[in-house]
Amino acid sequence: MKVEVEQDLYPSRGDKSGFIKRKEQIIYGTIEQFKKAQLDNKEVTFYKKNGYLIIEKMLYFHELNNLKNEAEKLKKNYLEESENPEIIREIDSKIVRSVYNIHKTNEIFKKLCYSRKILNIAEALLGSPTYIHQSRMNCKDRFDGKGFYWHSDFETWHSEDGMPNMRAVSCSILLTDNNEFNGPLLLVPGSHKYFIQCPGKTPEAHYKHSLKKQEYGVPTKDSITKIIKKHGITSFKAKAGWVIFFDCNIIHGSSDNLSPFPRYNLFFVYNSIYNKLISPYAGTKPRPEFIASREH
Repeated sequence: MKVEVEQDLYPSRGDKSGFIKRKEQIIYGTIEQFKKAQLDNKEVTFYKKNGYLIIEKMLYFHELNNLKNEAEKLKKNYLEESENPEIIREIDSKIVRSVYNIHKTNEIFKKLCYSRKILNIAEALLGSPTYIHQSRMNCKDRFDGKGFYWHSDFETWHSEDGMPNMRAVSCSILLTDNNEFNGPLLLVPGSHKYFIQCPGKTPEAHYKHSLKKQEYGVPTKDSITKIIKKHGITSFKAKAGWVIFFDCNIIHGSSDNLSPFPRYNLFFVYNSIYNKLISPYAGTKPRPEFIASREH
């Protein structure tokens, strides 16, 4: 079902800091699509309620090794390169934090993001064909990998990219074990049912700083306190080869990696073809294509 948007349903980046109840459905797929994706009713119900779904052992051993080797090679190759804007480094460091646009620049990662075992799930949750809104490799280096404050991806994609509705899903593929020591993904189950308005005017070219440390487009401490008191926090501690799909609007974040164990993951965002980007709602210029694809 195509959702027509004539106004900003989720105003943010102004003076208000509050909650707006989600205005569209969470899951769009049909029974046939869920069967094709090998998702049972229990899994679909869990995703609808909590905003995320964990798939254990999706990758075979040889696939996982190949992907991990490729990730380490990519990080090493980009260690000294300073001019490529798709390479995001830690603040005040050359350490690679993220490599964007990997579905276009790396054939191994491209093959994975378009594999049917992942696409079938994304298309079932969104109920339509999809395209890649964003892709990246995340590297949280041992001892030095920094965390990311609580946020909703949709708030940024809506405000700074012009994504009209919450009809996108993220897929995070673990290439290393995630434990309580190396900065695992933290989620607030059920928070995807509410849009949290974030105060503050968005600076131009905000992405140059926000991809390292986001200061605009983050909920206030009061808002975070309210949503966590209501829904709690869950930590995605999992083994390499596991995959998590999570709703574009779920509140999530991560802490620093204080351990000697690096954390690598691949991150693909699937957006419905019926949710194509328009002009950013924050009134800023669209972010670069490698962050928010407008090619379908």
